[in-house]
Amino acid sequence: MVKDVKQILKEAESSLKDKFEQIDDICFINQKKVLNAFIEFRVSTQCFYGTTGYGYDDVGRDTLAKVYAKVFGGEKAIVSTMISCGTHAITTALYGLLRCGDIMLSVTGLPYDTIHETLFGEGNNSLEDIGVVYKQIDLTENSDFKYDEIYNFVKENKPKMVYLQRSRGYSSRKAISPYLMKGLFERIKQLSPNTFIVVDNCYGEFVDDIEPTDVGADVIMGSLIKNPGGGLAPTGGYIVGTEKAIDLISSRYTNPSLKLELGSYEMGYRMFYQGLFLSPHVVAQALKGCFLVGKIMEDKGYKIIPSNDEKPQDIIKSVVFNTEEELIKFVQLVQTVSPVDGYVLPMPWDMPGYKDKVIMAAGTFVSGASIEFSCDSPIRKPYIAYFQGGLTYEHIKIFAEKLIEMY
Repeated sequence: MVKDVKQILKEAESSLKDKFEQIDDICFINQKKVLNAFIEFRVSTQCFYGTTGYGYDDVGRDTLAKVYAKVFGGEKAIVSTMISCGTHAITTALYGLLRCGDIMLSVTGLPYDTIHETLFGEGNNSLEDIGVVYKQIDLTENSDFKYDEIYNFVKENKPKMVYLQRSRGYSSRKAISPYLMKGLFERIKQLSPNTFIVVDNCYGEFVDDIEPTDVGADVIMGSLIKNPGGGLAPTGGYIVGTEKAIDLISSRYTNPSLKLELGSYEMGYRMFYQGLFLSPHVVAQALKGCFLVGKIMEDKGYKIIPSNDEKPQDIIKSVVFNTEEELIKFVQLVQTVSPVDGYVLPMPWDMPGYKDKVIMAAGTFVSGASIEFSCDSPIRKPYIAYFQGGLTYEHIKIFAEKLIEMY
């Protein structure tokens, strides 16, 4: 007997019951963490009001930074609409901490595509251009750290920065758990106490019950239109870390005489606070959706990264296809269930910051917000579709219905 769509979905959800309960447990821990920070720093309606001009004594901005620092286990934070995206947040931190002659060591291989021109190039104001020395150590085939190689390099070279990218970008490796980072960070600090440990935390916020700062990272960074914005933040980025690191970065964020004393936003901050408050729940919804779509595609014989047997460490699930045509078809199907521009047919195009053509399904309320259900991929082998986000589980379930009908 041929099963109907409703029956297939019901069986898939039943098989994922334990996974969903684990996600709910983590969500509850993170929701309490956020609520406690709101209460501790006395968030009130006054914090929602905007300012103009220089933005001196902007209570909303300054309180939001304190809340972020507390939630993400740091001493100090920069949370700002003046940071345009995650790449901007990362670049601000790198330029704030690194100087001519310093060594930056990436221990998760080559960072995400949009960071490449920050790292490399002559005459483009890259880190290489100003005399920063970039080195990298790739992960193992099993997405683990090459511990001995890292420790030997740190011991001999005392790099100014050890850099990690938690999520996988456009690669097939696994995202990195903060629990896996703990021992690595402790040993690095033993070998070189003055080395800054910096983590690109994009896509990873609230996926687990701890963050990289809880296990020794000096700095984490991310975008407010990803996880921590909860689908409401209209723009912005955050940088959280030790007071020493944030003071240095804030000199680059504005300049050494102003640091964090100014920066206005006339529209007000309610959506940033409300988005952060909702974020643990929204992330949980996205993770459940990833498991459901992953289950359906695995049952159809496609490789899924990470597999549904693994605990996720970001909000991204990947499907590996055999052909470019299959990849494009999947991404286009995502667009058909988008609440915004659902009638649009996405096609590969030359997207700024990428060497390969990119196809992107992103019919989102906030432009480019990957905490909302979206999907993208560079058009290159292996043909991997990276889908992420979802403000509600039900939205992703509707997509799952279409998947079953298509395949």
